[in-house]
Amino acid sequence: MNAEIIAVGSEMLTPERVDTNSLHLTAELNNLGVEVVTKCVIGDDRERLTDAVRRAVSRSEIVILSGGLGPTEDDLTREAVAQALGRKLIFRDELAVVLERRFAQLKRKMAEINKRQAFLIEGADALPNDRGTAPGQWVEESGSVIMLLPGPPHELKAMFERQCLPRLKRLLPPLAIRTVFLRVAGMSESDLDALIAPVYTKYRNPVTTILAAAGDLQIHLRARCATAAEADVLLAEVAGPIELLLGDRLYSRNGDPLDVVVGQMLRRQHATVSVAESCTGGMLGERLTAAPGSSDYFVGGFITYSKEMKVQLLGVPPEVLQQFGAVSKETAEAMAAGARLHTASTYALSVTGVAGPDAGGESVPVGTVYVGLADAAGVLSVHRQFIGDRTRIRTFTCQMALDLLRRRMAKP
Repeated sequence: MNAEIIAVGSEMLTPERVDTNSLHLTAELNNLGVEVVTKCVIGDDRERLTDAVRRAVSRSEIVILSGGLGPTEDDLTREAVAQALGRKLIFRDELAVVLERRFAQLKRKMAEINKRQAFLIEGADALPNDRGTAPGQWVEESGSVIMLLPGPPHELKAMFERQCLPRLKRLLPPLAIRTVFLRVAGMSESDLDALIAPVYTKYRNPVTTILAAAGDLQIHLRARCATAAEADVLLAEVAGPIELLLGDRLYSRNGDPLDVVVGQMLRRQHATVSVAESCTGGMLGERLTAAPGSSDYFVGGFITYSKEMKVQLLGVPPEVLQQFGAVSKETAEAMAAGARLHTASTYALSVTGVAGPDAGGESVPVGTVYVGLADAAGVLSVHRQFIGDRTRIRTFTCQMALDLLRRRMAKP
């Protein structure tokens, strides 16, 4: 089955508001095996909303509207859905009584305008709202189900869980859904797709989705079958060849982010890590300490933004800075070696670069980054040239540093 979600309200078209309701509804529907094929936001315009509902009902089995159930003139969801379905709005005395009781519980006098919330679409079932005043509505039309839910997230979530989910489960065929969540580092999105597309494009089930973030690629495989065993077999059939193609670029098979994976590896090896940061200004240390229990492996770090601090705190030789500059292979390696020496950690990571928007007096292009790593075997460094704004460059850099450490620890 397919579903469409329509968020209603002109306020949802402003930069101050984010439609979190549709994210929650999508997750709940996916868990039932329902694919959300369209989401849209419609302002307080009755004709546009009516047209959107009419089109959604004509092509999808499930249509959910959030918002627009309040008492004011700009709350148009009831009217628009009734018009789209060619049905009347009927005033329900029992709903008005419930509203009055609700206001009495809140020690408030109900305004006459609130009675608008007691109008129900002809043939609809009222959905009780114990978190607010606006009742929801459940309407069935020519094989489709239309749900009218309140806009406030705490009201919508409670109503959907208590009133809509049980009804949907009775309507939908039993379905087992299993997912595999792979995460990849060290390659671009286009290279990843070119590598694994010959595998996943052979299948419509499971559904494959590739998501790209700064230095972090995610592959979602979602299988829907009659039984869990069938879904697991199908996922193994697709995921197995993909994992072989990815090799050591695959760092997580359960969706764990890179900092969690690195922390688990450090803990298994009874190893520790320290950091020396320049352009990332503490972001790398924050990533390493984000997971609970990170004190098991994270020793500490240095934020040495200036050349003087690199010399005083890390022992970087002044002649290295003078000859090669603060953003260089040599400085990155000296920073890593100094951090490891001063903390006695098993591993030390260093970062130096130019995050922008200007070069800050360095003679290298914006986006130039060096990451150093020191351990008992010696010191090494890698260089990358990133593009993007300051935040993107710093985020890529931290991901690169964590991946360098992961690969180093994975070597026999």
